[in-house]
Amino acid sequence: MSSVSGRRHTAAKNSNGNEAVQGFVQKVYSSDGRLHDSLEEEMIAFLTDDEAQLHTYDDLTKVNPVTPTTVLLCLQARYGMKVFYTHAGCTLVALNPFRSVPDLYSLDTMTGYHCTPKLKESKPHIFIVAEEAYRNVKGQLAPVDQSLVVSGESGAGKMMKEGTDAQRKEWNIPHGHRFVWLPNVEKSIEEDSFHETVDAMVHMGINTERQRQIFRILAGLLHLGNMKFFLSADESQPCTIKEQSKECLQRAAELLQLAADELEMCLSVRTLKAGKHSIHKPCSQAECCVRRDCLAKVIYAQLFEWLVTFINNSICADKSTWCNFIGVLDVYGFECFQTNNLEQLCINYANEKLQQHFVAHYLRAQQEEYVSEGLQWSFVKYQDNQCCLDLLEGSPISVFSLLDEESRLNRASDAKVLRIRLEKELSDNGSISWDKFSKVPHFTVAHYAGKVNYKIQSMVEKNKDPVAPEIISILQKSGNCLLQHIFIEKESEHSPNRALSKVTVVSKFKNSLERLMSILHTTTPHYTRCIKPNSDCKPFIFKKEEVIIQLEACGIVETIHISAAGFPIRIPFKCFIQRYGAILQCSNIKSQTPNLAQVGSDIDFLLQEVQKVLDLVFQHSAHNVKGEHKSLVHCGRTKVFLTQLMLDLLEDKRKTILSKCAFSIQCCWMRYQRRRRHERHHSATLIQAVVRSWLVRRRVQRWDRAAASIQKSWRKWKALLKCLAEAELDNAEDFMSEDTPVIREQGSVQLSTIQEPVMVQGWPMGLALASAPSISVSLTATVFQKMKSVVASLKLPSRRGEYKVETNQNMQGVASIRAQPKGSVKLHCQRSPLLYADMQPELRNGVTGFNEILLEKTL
Repeated sequence: MSSVSGRRHTAAKNSNGNEAVQGFVQKVYSSDGRLHDSLEEEMIAFLTDDEAQLHTYDDLTKVNPVTPTTVLLCLQARYGMKVFYTHAGCTLVALNPFRSVPDLYSLDTMTGYHCTPKLKESKPHIFIVAEEAYRNVKGQLAPVDQSLVVSGESGAGKMMKEGTDAQRKEWNIPHGHRFVWLPNVEKSIEEDSFHETVDAMVHMGINTERQRQIFRILAGLLHLGNMKFFLSADESQPCTIKEQSKECLQRAAELLQLAADELEMCLSVRTLKAGKHSIHKPCSQAECCVRRDCLAKVIYAQLFEWLVTFINNSICADKSTWCNFIGVLDVYGFECFQTNNLEQLCINYANEKLQQHFVAHYLRAQQEEYVSEGLQWSFVKYQDNQCCLDLLEGSPISVFSLLDEESRLNRASDAKVLRIRLEKELSDNGSISWDKFSKVPHFTVAHYAGKVNYKIQSMVEKNKDPVAPEIISILQKSGNCLLQHIFIEKESEHSPNRALSKVTVVSKFKNSLERLMSILHTTTPHYTRCIKPNSDCKPFIFKKEEVIIQLEACGIVETIHISAAGFPIRIPFKCFIQRYGAILQCSNIKSQTPNLAQVGSDIDFLLQEVQKVLDLVFQHSAHNVKGEHKSLVHCGRTKVFLTQLMLDLLEDKRKTILSKCAFSIQCCWMRYQRRRRHERHHSATLIQAVVRSWLVRRRVQRWDRAAASIQKSWRKWKALLKCLAEAELDNAEDFMSEDTPVIREQGSVQLSTIQEPVMVQGWPMGLALASAPSISVSLTATVFQKMKSVVASLKLPSRRGEYKVETNQNMQGVASIRAQPKGSVKLHCQRSPLLYADMQPELRNGVTGFNEILLEKTL
């Protein structure tokens, strides 16, 4: 670590960039004489020439040369430009900004990554990892089940500064209060939003009262952690609690809704059963602390398990409706404190298992697969932690086996005895060491992330998991409904005769971790490495000496080496033909479509088909990739090894083929739809024509029947009028002679001059003169009889507006102008204001009868 200690004095404050970089390199590598001079020159050239472009490297595989220093500087440059995600080959590196960044996780940003056709061309983001997992499940790429593993150092402190004053009063947590188990309670970190947590609980279906119960339990655990026990003057008496600790006990009991005296008794007095009798034995100071921690852990564990079950029941569908899943694993980070005990040992053991899975999946598996498939590969050295895992969980002797054996013995544990056993049984393993000059019994484990000292004192007691029956009993009597509920269920899950003392913390933790690893091995993992830029959790502060330790611990540099030099994408021949065989089928090359079910394990035939597809893609690819077959793709014995660029070429070609096929299908479908629409239109036209013709024929038939009826009625009426006219003229035959004047033209009537007064008989003149344009009437008569006959013939109204004209007027004086007048009569008539005349005029405007018919003929 001597090389790292000098990194603090970089030239970040120096205005001269070249001198700053040079000084940095000298500082870093001054203690390492094994570094070759040429590598140092390349480093200096990289830093001086490309320093302004470091923030543009979206993928750390583009860095050349790949060293911890160059990777560190790239991350620092991107962090300074407020870019927090960077690809490291197959891994995503995430830097914590420790503050809220606008639009970093907005809905529009998420939609943009979800809709993009090429994820690898997008800027690095956590949404890319999620989208890849979703598309793999949707595309059914084996193994279909996905797992998102997010690992790294522990983040900021705690999910309650934003609590209201009323809530703080209920929890007995005033501002500025400190807790042993929560050292960073008052840190202002915007991403750890209390209100967002509450909103999430509401969306999951946790109502306000249930939230209140959860927060009261958590606050009670915090007060419980501040309790301190002191040795009693009399060993036969329980340990004493000072006034300040009694206040914490009272607050914890109030929040957990337990009796304070019963809670104190459970923590300081142990109940032993001897047959049917119970014996109360005071606990030592160490035992009291262990029982206090055990109580807090069992409450927190049960509450966490209930919360996980509740969330899963809220978001998960029935197993009959789904068959694949995407799992998210948020791993607690590697822990190394001044005092480390069993908790830190278990956490770091889990990190070792996950690191082994990562190494096996991305580093060792890739190299071994390259060799088995016949690829020429220069091996990259990577850090293997199998030795450390053998130390912790190996068989038959390991740290955990010795710890479990010591915990199952019915005797008081001795830290010095356990240290001697560990040194005797495990001295051959290079991952464990001891400080012989230390007075405190401990052992040191060399983890992949560094060495950690573990204190042996009270480790055996914690491993026993002393959840005493009296503790469970008092929790079942809690006034908090949620706390009472989860422990009643816990009691029902275990049979009363089960020896709980035989189940240790280590054994339960190992079994749970093994189940987790078995699930991970059956899924496609997606790794995200979280880097904490500073331990103070301050926004936009990048401490190089802290970051580079995390980079080395996570194996980022080895990952970049493997990803940059190898083929990250490996597809079996059969799956390759299933996905990209359409490229060959739609080409001009004559090739029979292979029946994959019948071909089965015919590797030679599949290899030929794969070669045809690849050759066809290279023929139609851009000029800059021609001649680079070996660097882009390699056909092994059973699989095709591809780079991301070659995969993009194949996907582009496949999309082009699918687009053409889709266009052809759309054309056929549209033609079919158009033909159907034309046929329907033609059929509708025919139906409409038939209906219209039927309606016209029906209307014409009605018109014909109506016309026939009118004609028949007209003929009857005409015959009737003719009869009436003939009957009317029968009485005037005596008055007719050969010299009878006849009206020859309209408008003017010239009558023969008659010397003697005669009777003038005629038809009503108004009917005959109604259509005349202009007629003037002048009468010349010598006798009164002439005037009377003319007036009678014109039907002039009387002064009273009443006169009467009979149908046959030959007996009434002037009746008809057909009689030959005697004398000279000259008529000049003006058009009558009456447009119609009637044989029987009345006081009405309507015209009917024969006069109407005559008027229609004249008009």
